[in-house]
Amino acid sequence: MKFTFVTLFQNIVEGYFEDSILKRAIQKNILCIEYINPRDFSSSKHNKVDDTAVGGGAGMVMNPQPLYDVLNELKTKDKDVHLIFLTPVAKPFRQNDAKRLAKKNHIAFVSGRYEGIDERVIEKYADEVFSIGDYILTGGELASLVICDAVSRNVSGVLGNSDSLSIESFENELLEAPSFSKPKNYENNCVPSEYLKGNHSKIRSLKLALSECKTKFFRPEQLLKHRTRKSYEK
Repeated sequence: MKFTFVTLFQNIVEGYFEDSILKRAIQKNILCIEYINPRDFSSSKHNKVDDTAVGGGAGMVMNPQPLYDVLNELKTKDKDVHLIFLTPVAKPFRQNDAKRLAKKNHIAFVSGRYEGIDERVIEKYADEVFSIGDYILTGGELASLVICDAVSRNVSGVLGNSDSLSIESFENELLEAPSFSKPKNYENNCVPSEYLKGNHSKIRSLKLALSECKTKFFRPEQLLKHRTRKSYEK
C-alpha cells in the first residue's frame, strides 16, 4: 500500500516511519511512503505557496496554483489515488474509516498550513475530508500521521499478530478491557484473580464486563450504541 504526504514540512512526517512496526512494514515492502512538497510546484518567483485571505482576516491561506499542479500530477500518475484533506472543518475520523481505507492501494494526505487551504482546492480534488478532533493544530501533518497509522495497522501483514485487531477498542463499540502483564503481584497490587485461573470462558466474560464498565465511565454514548445494536440483533 502506498501513502503520499503532500506537505511543506517533510521532516515532521518522515521520522515517524524510522522505528517500530511501520518501519518493519516498509522494509518488507508492505507499505511505501512518498513525499511531495507543494513549494516545488510553485510558479511564483520566490516559490511562495500562500497569500492573504480574500475578504480580509488574520493569517495567510495556501493558494490554489501549487496544489492544483501537485494533485493534477498525482492523478495523472495514478487515477485511483484516494485524496484525503485534513481540516477541523470536517467529519470525525473513526475506526470504521481506518478499516475501510485499508483496502485502498494508494492514499494521498494533503496537509494544510497557516490559516488553511483555499476551499477551491478541496472542492475540486478531495475524495474525503477528515478531522481528528475538536481542536486546532498548527498544520495537517500530525493528523495525516494519525490516520496513516490507524489505516496501516489494518493492512494485511503490518501487525505481527492480526488477531489483536479483533479485540481492540471500537471493534464492537466498546472500549478495550484493561490489560495486565507480569508479575502477577506488583507492590501489593494484583492482577484480577480470574485472569490467572485458565478458564477462558470466564476470562472472556470478565473482560466484557470490564470493557462495559470502562466504556460507561469514559464513553457512555458508545455503550448506548453497543446496547442498541445488541437489542436489534435479538
